[in-house]
Amino acid sequence: MGQERVQRVAGEIQKEIGVILRDEVNDPRIGFVTIASVDLSRDCRVAKVYFSLLGSEKQLRDTQVGLGRSKGFIRRLLAQRLKLRYTPEIIFKLDKSAEYSIHISAVLDKIKDKGKTDERKKGN
Repeated sequence: MGQERVQRVAGEIQKEIGVILRDEVNDPRIGFVTIASVDLSRDCRVAKVYFSLLGSEKQLRDTQVGLGRSKGFIRRLLAQRLKLRYTPEIIFKLDKSAEYSIHISAVLDKIKDKGKTDERKKGN
């Protein structure tokens, strides 16, 4: 299957899973989840679904359990909506890029503040 088609199907899967989680999965363990991206294998049989979640470690664990338990339901709805030859196996993975971005921003802020403090000391 061509790379463009794989990317297009991955985009559709990302959009549909977002809608399914928002509107149809009624698992209280699943928090406010954002589907960051979908990495679809070339044969469209495996979809790694990267999600992000802002919350505590407990909320993250609960969400991972809830997503794991909802995989079959989500896959069944994808099969109905997308009409693919094969509905991909879904593997949920935590996307840590937002968390990493916040960490980097905090580190940069510390460096910036330290630079201002050093400038004030030199000025005195």
